[in-house]
Amino acid sequence: MKFIFENYLLWIICLMLACQSTTSEETTNSATENTETTSEPAQNTLSDQEKADGWELLFDGESTSNWKGYNKSTFPDKGWKVEDGMLMVLKSGAEEAGHGGDIVTVDKFENFELSLDFMLTDTANSGIFYMVLEDENAAIWHNAPEYQILDDETYATMGTKNIHFTAANYDLHPAEANYKKPVGQWNTARIIKKGAHIEHWLNGNKVVEYDLWSPEWEALVAASKFKDYEQYGRTKSGQIGLQDHGHEVRFRDIKIRKL
Repeated sequence: MKFIFENYLLWIICLMLACQSTTSEETTNSATENTETTSEPAQNTLSDQEKADGWELLFDGESTSNWKGYNKSTFPDKGWKVEDGMLMVLKSGAEEAGHGGDIVTVDKFENFELSLDFMLTDTANSGIFYMVLEDENAAIWHNAPEYQILDDETYATMGTKNIHFTAANYDLHPAEANYKKPVGQWNTARIIKKGAHIEHWLNGNKVVEYDLWSPEWEALVAASKFKDYEQYGRTKSGQIGLQDHGHEVRFRDIKIRKL
């Protein structure tokens, strides 16, 4: 009887040890899986596939060589800075005049797909311009369509309309839905231009689609703040621009490919 009891006790101990080993292995595997899931991919780099698909970096996390001030030959010496892999427009307390001024790419693009990440701060206001036409006698927004970037929730309390919310074609086409992440989180904007056809995407969702120079577009322009600017949206090839509206906004992973 004693022998049977000792064997039974030994079996119980072995079973407990086996359970502990399985639990420890599951915990380790779970932690590994969680780490793999939550780790953030490398920024400001291109994968081999992206390179093969024709993508080019407009910002590598360090250099501003692909950018210059609007209507200037060099990058602004104030109002913008590179920090921790981010291209940042700094808060100045000014309004549209900004501090360092708007910046544009050195190169021009006609048909393209642009992708970039942006992070808003409280009450931030900025934009991504495309088809930029530099004109010493005109502000950048007089001529270039704009993918709006805005702290929507704050400005909504001030009476701002949805044609001025994030991802809208500023003052013309509102975003179909709000896919923006909260202030302090990264968003991914994508702009596609192919001929006259334009698409705005936000965080993987298409939110604006329109055709330049169509009867609908002409009517919207005529009823907008751009009605007095004859060159607005008329160029077929132009630069990409980032707006200094006097608020801190952060950009990273800025890349483009020609279509």
